[in-house]
Amino acid sequence: MNKTGLESILRVTSELGSIQDIDLLLERILLMARREVDADAGSIYVKHDEREGEGEERLLIRYAQNDTIQKTLAPGEKQIYTIFSLPIDEKSVAGYCASKMEMINIPDAYNIPQDAPYSFNSSFDVLTGYKTTSTFTFPLANREKLLGVIQVINKMDREGKPIPFTREDELVLTNFAVTATAALDKARTTRAMILRMIKMSELRDPSETGSHVSRVAGYSAEIYERWAHNHNVHGDERTKFLDILRIGAMLHDVGKVAIPDKILKKPGLLTEGEFDHMKHHTVYGAGLFSDTNSLVDSLSMEIALSHHERWDGTGYPGWVDPFTLKPLRADKNGRTLGKKGDEIPFAGRIVAIADVFDALSSKRAYKEAWEEEKVLGQMKELSGVQFDPELVDIFFDVLPSIRHTQAMHPDAAAV
Repeated sequence: MNKTGLESILRVTSELGSIQDIDLLLERILLMARREVDADAGSIYVKHDEREGEGEERLLIRYAQNDTIQKTLAPGEKQIYTIFSLPIDEKSVAGYCASKMEMINIPDAYNIPQDAPYSFNSSFDVLTGYKTTSTFTFPLANREKLLGVIQVINKMDREGKPIPFTREDELVLTNFAVTATAALDKARTTRAMILRMIKMSELRDPSETGSHVSRVAGYSAEIYERWAHNHNVHGDERTKFLDILRIGAMLHDVGKVAIPDKILKKPGLLTEGEFDHMKHHTVYGAGLFSDTNSLVDSLSMEIALSHHERWDGTGYPGWVDPFTLKPLRADKNGRTLGKKGDEIPFAGRIVAIADVFDALSSKRAYKEAWEEEKVLGQMKELSGVQFDPELVDIFFDVLPSIRHTQAMHPDAAAV
């Protein structure tokens, strides 16, 4: 192996190995795979759980990227792609790759040999006006267990014209797949542990589901990425914060496990005393993350503690020690002062917007889901009152991506 090849492997291993959140990792795996072989576009799929009662294994698209289409968008805007799944069978290129665990190199998608068991679906080209020519599809598998499939599209030459993927590209991406699969397996373990904590919360509070926290994490990520673009935050700083933000956002309400059932599961309105007790879920949650030597724990504690603070200072729990529950700042009557404005940690201000938007948009035991128009009206009214006005503006800027995340993580009843 030459020096350049070794350096590439070490770089990929270092970058992918440092990402803990599985969603960010999937997006980065696709981006790096494309860059390794000069691919203009691509998609990454994950193996979807079997459908209840059907026993059908499917691939679910998680991310799609296209440099040509991206160049037509406004700065900071993200490409919105169609959400779909497909069977793991021999009819489609990705399905064949998954079912046979084999890579497939196609020089021209519109001239696949007639005796090939799979075919190319040109409907997406028709929809987007983009022409797919060369494709290379390969599995991500660990010990013969399929995790997902990557398809890179249109290798570009120096003049920007699509050319076939080479034998060298096949070798590069075969090596890349080994590293990507190891990183993905590690991130899946991290996500599984987080979801176990969420499941524990769900047993206490049915509204605290895996879908809810995945949406809140996704919304938070979209808001942060646009904020980072607006403030010229790039590179490692952006990736590191986004990684731990997604994890911390998923754990924002984990402190509810310490709230009594008679309060947490009460179908009607809470009394003032019950609501005061409910507010303690913020400090209980923060107390679970006492190892502040860990960046994940530090930010998770920050989010758990502050996501119910209000921009105008009337939120909770305010200036309180999460371990002793003693006020750190109080008024002349000894009441804990609320944090307001920029006193509220940045991550908490982001998650506050994401959490309220999802709560209003979702059906709960005590309410129906609000219509989107009503939800968005409420978000505007709360700008500068409950929420950071700059972040609310950004929320509306990234609304198409918010809706896309919402569609990607439906509640179980809606699947």
